[in-house]
Amino acid sequence: MPKIIFELEEFVELITRSPADWRPLVFTNGCFDLIHVGHVRYLQSAKALGKTLVVGLNSDRSVQELKGKSRPIVPEEQRAEVMAALKPVDAVIIFPEATAIKTIKAIAPDFYAKGGDYSVENLPEAPTVTEYGGKIALVQIEIPSSTTNIVKRILAMQ
Repeated sequence: MPKIIFELEEFVELITRSPADWRPLVFTNGCFDLIHVGHVRYLQSAKALGKTLVVGLNSDRSVQELKGKSRPIVPEEQRAEVMAALKPVDAVIIFPEATAIKTIKAIAPDFYAKGGDYSVENLPEAPTVTEYGGKIALVQIEIPSSTTNIVKRILAMQ
């Protein structure tokens, strides 16, 4: 089975060596703590934008910064393995920062995809993408669902 979970530097070397194997490259990022159908459909739509889909996965530490000390529920290695097993995903990179700016600068994806619940104005990564001439794609949300709401629902059942 080919490797699909990469360190950033390793992945940069790979796409530099054989860009035709990867481009047009689509990049998205997130916590992806509890995978649900909204994630799956979003990833399928993102993949349709290009040849390959690379998912930047927030590290455990950065998820805690963004979501609080009770998150993530699933450790980063397991989240990366689950993400790597999904059909639309061609590569996974775990990143330690709260935003994916450093990763985006390093791999310069042709498309940066985020869910339609975002706007270009509230994406911290948007200026970086437009700076090198990449395109931003806001993917329509087909099934509104969120890990935070799933967690709240589970806690309410106790």
